Amino acid sequence: MKTTHRIIACLIALICFSAQRAAADSPLTSTDFHQAYADEPIVAQIVQGRTPSDETWAYLAAPDNPVAVKMAIINKIGWAFEGKNSYQLFLSYLKRQGICKREKDLYQKRPGDLLLSAAYLKALDNYFNVEEAARMARQARKMHPDSYTVNIICALIEAQIAFDSDWGEVYRLTDAVRRNTTLKDDMNDEAKRIIFEYMDLYGSDD
Repeated sequence: MKTTHRIIACLIALICFSAQRAAADSPLTSTDFHQAYADEPIVAQIVQGRTPSDETWAYLAAPDNPVAVKMAIINKIGWAFEGKNSYQLFLSYLKRQGICKREKDLYQKRPGDLLLSAAYLKALDNYFNVEEAARMARQARKMHPDSYTVNIICALIEAQIAFDSDWGEVYRLTDAVRRNTTLKDDMNDEAKRIIFEYMDLYGSDD
């Protein structure tokens, strides 16, 4: 009887471990393009697993900072299987600074990369449910339709939704950004390579 219980316990543990590994293999969790911006001091100072400083939030909120570096910061802040609260911390910072009084104010703020930062943080906080983050990212894309970075981050969030049902669509969403030669090239080539090294794995299902 004890042996049976041990076997059942081992099977449950294996299933849980496999589910965690599978969940960690996804468009949002497997594209560590922050490595391409490791020479940026603001990116280098991020310590994964630690709460970001106000200096980090200030960089994300500053309108003149490059959007690709902002996304690299968020990419390095990262995700956790059990969830994170980076979005709420960022929103609290914005409220303290008088940048936003309410969450919905983000939709009105320009430049749109402030909304994109919030969307990407929210998506990584809970990558099992990114519907609201996708809506935010799409609005940011409407504000900056010509930015490669804005488009690719939005596509990664949308691909996370498609991940559960259509792996061909996962590939097509980001590939469409790659193929759009009219976009402003505001992300470095190494970051793109890292993203598509993973996303191209879905191309065989297209």
